Amino acid sequence: MPKTLQNMFTKNKKITFIESINQALSLSMKKDKNVICYGLGTTDPKKIFGSTKNLEEKFGNKRVFDIPTSENAMTGIAIGASLNGLRPIFIHQRLDFCLLAMDQIINNAAKWHFMFGGQKSVPITIRLITGRGWGQGPTHSQNLQSLFAHIPGLKVVMPSNPYNAKGLLLGSIFDNNPVIYIENRWLHNSTQYVPNKFYTLPIGKAEKKNSGKHITIVSMSYMTVEAIRASKILNKANIEVEIIDLLSIRPLDMTSIQRSVRKTGRLLVLDTSHPICSVGSEIISQVVEKSFKFLKASPIKLNLPDTPEPTSYSLTKNYYNNFKTIVNECMNIMNFKNKKKIFDILTKEKVKHHDIPGEWFKGPF
Repeated sequence: MPKTLQNMFTKNKKITFIESINQALSLSMKKDKNVICYGLGTTDPKKIFGSTKNLEEKFGNKRVFDIPTSENAMTGIAIGASLNGLRPIFIHQRLDFCLLAMDQIINNAAKWHFMFGGQKSVPITIRLITGRGWGQGPTHSQNLQSLFAHIPGLKVVMPSNPYNAKGLLLGSIFDNNPVIYIENRWLHNSTQYVPNKFYTLPIGKAEKKNSGKHITIVSMSYMTVEAIRASKILNKANIEVEIIDLLSIRPLDMTSIQRSVRKTGRLLVLDTSHPICSVGSEIISQVVEKSFKFLKASPIKLNLPDTPEPTSYSLTKNYYNNFKTIVNECMNIMNFKNKKKIFDILTKEKVKHHDIPGEWFKGPF
């Protein structure tokens, strides 16, 4: 094999989203002895879906350890440790469990830097795993990014593929602010070529997935996967979609969004949460404030229904949005007349099970 090809395969390897997180954790702990990692299930046999695999063996049980069920206490420990020079990473296997620690996160972690004149910061990274399927129901599948994004002093990121999962996690760990890192379990087995080396991605910078002149889709987390699939179908009808993958929920990269909307004149925001006071609502509000004269149609957001998620398979069938609902909404925004061609394509696109992303997905956790 030529040397150039050998080098390429050495530097980049196709790995899963969860393996990229494991790489980021390992590289950060190797780089800085002050990085610690803990959480409920961190060292159990499943290693939090495999994300903490081999970390205890590499770095010892003083830096990688399991804890009792104590969400509020584990957050307080992280804040105290960070104020004394450590960089804690702690993990909740469900975002919902983190609600028990909101006092620590909002009144301590987010406020400390401001309350004490910038003398101390709280460099903690909180990994929150969200997802759905297998009857997760109302208390194990919530997407509450807008709740965290509302709080000054917190940064909130939502990766969408293995490459940005690794870069954003490393960026979060070495950021001097508290960062809420929200990962969707439906992305865990997605694969991509990812550099083996240490690299960071900036928090607060969106990524343009593809260029288009007809409509802007702003997406986040798993909805980026659905947006890309929808854009390929729309392209067959000569509708060119520009996808802006947010990556960061706070800060929001409104510059990239405004630039795209001023070009296309149309906007669809894909949010993974409920509609009231959502991230999608904030994006549309700012677009209307600053780019209203460029709009050719009313901006639309696709959210979950304004009800808690049902548990049963039959009731969740129409609860979540996917590429088909995205395509239909884009056609409405475009006032697209020849819908039959698109409907014929959609009919051929099969969704085997609406509550799992693939056969690899095993529930309930």
